[in-house]
Amino acid sequence: MMKFLIMIIFMIPLCLKKNMFWLVQMSMLMMMFIIMNLTINMINYCNLSYMMGCDIISYGLILLSVWICSLMIMASENLYKSNYFINFFLLNIIFLLFMLYLTFSVMDLFMFYLFFEGSLIPTLMLIVGWGYQPERIQAGMYLLFYTLFVSLPLLMGIFYIFKEMDCMKIYFLKFYNYNMYMLYFSMIMAFLVKMPMYFVHLWLPKAHVEAPISGSMILAGIMLKLGGYGLLRVMIFIQEVSLKLNFFWVIISLVGGFYISLKCLCQVDMKSLIAYSSVAHMGIVIGGIMTMNYWGFLGSYLLMIGHGLCSSGMFCLANINYERLFSRSLFMNKGMMNFMPSMSLWWFLLLSSAMAAPPSLNLMGEISLINSLVSWSWITMLMLMLISFFSAGYSLYLYSYTQHGIYNMSLYSFYIGVSREYLLLLLHWLPLNILILKIDCFMIWI
Repeated sequence: MMKFLIMIIFMIPLCLKKNMFWLVQMSMLMMMFIIMNLTINMINYCNLSYMMGCDIISYGLILLSVWICSLMIMASENLYKSNYFINFFLLNIIFLLFMLYLTFSVMDLFMFYLFFEGSLIPTLMLIVGWGYQPERIQAGMYLLFYTLFVSLPLLMGIFYIFKEMDCMKIYFLKFYNYNMYMLYFSMIMAFLVKMPMYFVHLWLPKAHVEAPISGSMILAGIMLKLGGYGLLRVMIFIQEVSLKLNFFWVIISLVGGFYISLKCLCQVDMKSLIAYSSVAHMGIVIGGIMTMNYWGFLGSYLLMIGHGLCSSGMFCLANINYERLFSRSLFMNKGMMNFMPSMSLWWFLLLSSAMAAPPSLNLMGEISLINSLVSWSWITMLMLMLISFFSAGYSLYLYSYTQHGIYNMSLYSFYIGVSREYLLLLLHWLPLNILILKIDCFMIWI
């Protein structure tokens, strides 16, 4: 695992030279394909180095991180054209990838905490440095303080575990079981805010709306998955308390998911709608993890990978419209099928994946999560039905509103999609629907 870290570090000089924009992206893609060729043992940790190693959960999320970071560069061609602090932008993305790679691959709980919080800094820089409106400062503050408020208890919890065990290796923690309420809350609250759970989700729509396209992609693609990854890791050693208290989080997540789905139907900003839909999806993921059963863990992992690709692709689509109309309002973005008929196909493909149509990973993930939640309690069926129904509802609302209707008469010049944009969307959609062929890798890892 260390060799890829060295590779990321050696990309830094490339960022500081002129005209290296596409070379950095190609280096990331090359790294992605090298990581794909790793032989990986499904059941245990493998590819061990001094402090690092990966199992199948880390592996999938590392692949997703490198993939999304390379696509972020591809989506940000406007910065390259206007030469808007482009070297610093690339450096920021490399630094972000460095943090994410370490977050998912370190074996030490404290190191995980360090890089988990460290990944916040480049994200904040992306939002404040390359965002669009003056409100981006407020969005950055929301992101920072929501996350930092609950991260100190997590740090205290990690230190307590070290005091008790004299060891913080994630692998060995599974042999322990703590029956402590304070430890339970301190360990999981940071991850629930990061997911984000309903009630602590307000930072997400704000951050998404103010972020540039690269910021939105990384937030939707990876940042929300950090919370899920953390929960999957810590649930193992707080099982006893979890069995007593987890019903509380399941209820909040499912009812909150339903409320947020209704909220999606009130949105007039495309980015805001997609951001709120992420909260609804992550609600089901939290519910699945909190049931503490096999299907729940499998489904949450699958849906995290699927949602990372799908949501990121939808933000790309919203940005493609924004680059032409300079507005994200649904009232301005009407009748797009007249101007960009080929782009309508991509709207259809990505939105159908978002509402879990076959053969996307989202479908398999949602089937597993529904299985997990209904086997945990049949009452959850009611909320799951409503969430699934409204998920299709707001996806169709977004599609029909943007693609159909009378187009905006004030448009006097327009250009349809360029090949870079179609490639970008293809690279989101293809893994999302092709990975279903290797579903056995996702389903046998516990």
